[in-house]
Amino acid sequence: MTQPQAVVLAESRNHIGHLTLNRPEGLNALTLEMVHLLHEQLKAWAADASVRAVVIRGAGDRAFCAGGDIRGLYDLHKAGKHGIEEFFRHEYLLDQYMHDYPKPILALLDGFVLGGGMGLAQGCSLRLVSERARLGMPETGIGYFPDVGGSYFLPRLPGKLGLYLGITGNHVNAADALYAGLADVHLPSERLAKIDQHLDQLDWSLKTPEQMIRDIALTELPGSELARLRPAIDHHFAERDIAAIRHSLLDEHRSEYKDWAQATVKTMDQRSPLAMAVTLELLRRGAKLDLPDCFAMELHLDRQWFEHGDIVEGVRALLVDKDKNPRWSPPSISQLDPSRVNAFFKGL
Repeated sequence: MTQPQAVVLAESRNHIGHLTLNRPEGLNALTLEMVHLLHEQLKAWAADASVRAVVIRGAGDRAFCAGGDIRGLYDLHKAGKHGIEEFFRHEYLLDQYMHDYPKPILALLDGFVLGGGMGLAQGCSLRLVSERARLGMPETGIGYFPDVGGSYFLPRLPGKLGLYLGITGNHVNAADALYAGLADVHLPSERLAKIDQHLDQLDWSLKTPEQMIRDIALTELPGSELARLRPAIDHHFAERDIAAIRHSLLDEHRSEYKDWAQATVKTMDQRSPLAMAVTLELLRRGAKLDLPDCFAMELHLDRQWFEHGDIVEGVRALLVDKDKNPRWSPPSISQLDPSRVNAFFKGL
């Protein structure tokens, strides 16, 4: 795992285990091999008394982790091969393990932190973002739904922010991530590059890595768009269903929110109607469940989604043929059938 060509790099220094997702050319997207390597190394360090904390990051400066290797899962499905459920099951087991980890895990979030990357980050004790960080759960854009614990952490964001981010798939910057509670502290990227020096020289008799980082980092940033838009988000995304949310947005006439509302409608009209409707139901259910039950609910949907959801068409249009013209089923929000949405949740 320590060779430069390995997909996960692991090293221990000054009582700190360092994990690096090492697929920079693929924006450090998770493969099943990476999931297994991360899980096994974390278990080894949990049992190693000399390791007191863990730091996880992505190689390169473009992404911490841009999600799971969804193209690889698409190829498995098209080839009629097994392995899709195995990937999701092991990914969720890793995420759950990180949430329950007996030692602090510090995530250094620089560049894209999307989908599966969010699953890793939200299980960490301290989430540090740079000004280059872009966080999000963009699944509805490819006809999927927010997983990796998204059904747990999104509905627990303030107000209706989680519903807004899950349904639209919009990314947020560092200021918004801090405001929403998706990150804890901020460091500029030039200072982030020197974090290893601080960690290597850390005097454990004086403070922990988390205390050291909090001493040099910011917990708030000015200019959060989510903070400015919060009244409108909480109003519109409290509506009963996707069609009602869209109608409410179209009816927004306040000058300070009208442009945002129109842009949000345009975004929703590009997303999979089925994926948005399932996402809304998923997050409302997840608000009442504990984390293991949320993962179980997501896996229940995964077992059905490649056959009966929109993900195969979404990946085809956006990642394979790249015509950017997905043929969603149904094609519009007005044609959504509530019974089809509810069917995905039967048998939980």
